[in-house]
Amino acid sequence: MAVETNNRYSDKELEEFRVLIREKIDKAERDLQLIKSAYMNDHNNGTDDTSPTFKAFEEGSETMSKEANSALAIRQEKFIRDLKNAMIRIENKTYGICRVTGKLIGKERLKLVPHATLSIEAKNMQK
Repeated sequence: MAVETNNRYSDKELEEFRVLIREKIDKAERDLQLIKSAYMNDHNNGTDDTSPTFKAFEEGSETMSKEANSALAIRQEKFIRDLKNAMIRIENKTYGICRVTGKLIGKERLKLVPHATLSIEAKNMQK
């Protein structure tokens, strides 16, 4: 049993990570809803009767804003998916194990990047 704890985090530690990740998922899902509602919102600020030049500028700006919001939403959805995958790894008791080296990923790294699947060592090998 002592050897096994070196190869994986204890159930108590996994539970701590589960709580942390659940909080991050909840926040990320709220943030995603804000992004989506901003994207869906019609940004008509009562400028229908302004000059054609200003209106064209505003429409271009609105398009850029929608593209930026869309990119943010896609990134946020990926983040949520990665966090949910981390929850699956917790259930499987494989959470925190580097997929390249097979060693435990440091707790500090997992607290900062709870969906990490690579240790710093493996990350540096990629460079």
